[in-house]
Amino acid sequence: MHDAIIVGGGPAGLSAALLLGRARRRVLLVDAGEGRNARSHAIHGFLTRDGTPPAEFRRMAQEELRRYPSIELRQGEVEAARRNRDGFAVTLAGQTTESRSLLLATGLADELPDWPGLDEAYGTDIWHCPYCDGFERQDEPLAVHGAGHDAVRLAIEVRNWTGDLVACTDGPVSQADRDRLAALNIGLREGRVTALRVEDGRLRALRFADGRELERAGLFLAIAQRPRSALAESLGCKLTAAGQVRANRHGGTDIPGLFIAGDASPGLQMAVVAAAQGSIAAFHLNAGLLKQESHPQ
Repeated sequence: MHDAIIVGGGPAGLSAALLLGRARRRVLLVDAGEGRNARSHAIHGFLTRDGTPPAEFRRMAQEELRRYPSIELRQGEVEAARRNRDGFAVTLAGQTTESRSLLLATGLADELPDWPGLDEAYGTDIWHCPYCDGFERQDEPLAVHGAGHDAVRLAIEVRNWTGDLVACTDGPVSQADRDRLAALNIGLREGRVTALRVEDGRLRALRFADGRELERAGLFLAIAQRPRSALAESLGCKLTAAGQVRANRHGGTDIPGLFIAGDASPGLQMAVVAAAQGSIAAFHLNAGLLKQESHPQ
């Protein structure tokens, strides 16, 4: 019987494991190795780790966790989870492991456009977060793509990194949005993007349905997301309209003993924030265990 099982080995899950390991809790961290930022060249905005490749960040974090004898790291995918009398039963590689509590740090998956050329340049010249990648491409000719107002909103955000910016909206936008873009000197293309021109792995241009091209050096995407795992729903959790699990500010859900941290939970999606959420959820998870131990039934 573990004190906690953590599903997901990104910044949230790793930070949660560290705090629980320091609290001398018996922890099992299960990582499927499918991080959302796997295609990124570096993590940014994370103090002391700014510019660190995601794979190197995970390696260093796992090395730190191995110093704690009560933490077990296991590679694999959790196939199912259910509540039982003592907490939770988790199925991994056909075997069931039990735990008094469960923390899901399974993250989100981005729903990328189905464009020829996108996969070649994704993570190099194509991104979704300007706070993560905008500084390195400042003052370059950039574009933003999204459905209508979503593209306008992101373009206004990206405008701080470059004065050469075009919003691509895949259709007409309101006059109010047109006025906002014009006031900030942001270009507008309302035609539908159908492909990208990529040469030697680098973005060269966006191609529209009418055959015309817009030459750009980088592209930010305003895209939909979906939960990477169905475990939370299978346990009875409700999702927000954005596909994240409903939870309180401590990561607690309506299911006793079940916590959420990282991109799967509501809030700002950045590595440093996910790490903080993991620590917060772990603190309150441990507080729940302490309460159980001091008030046995």
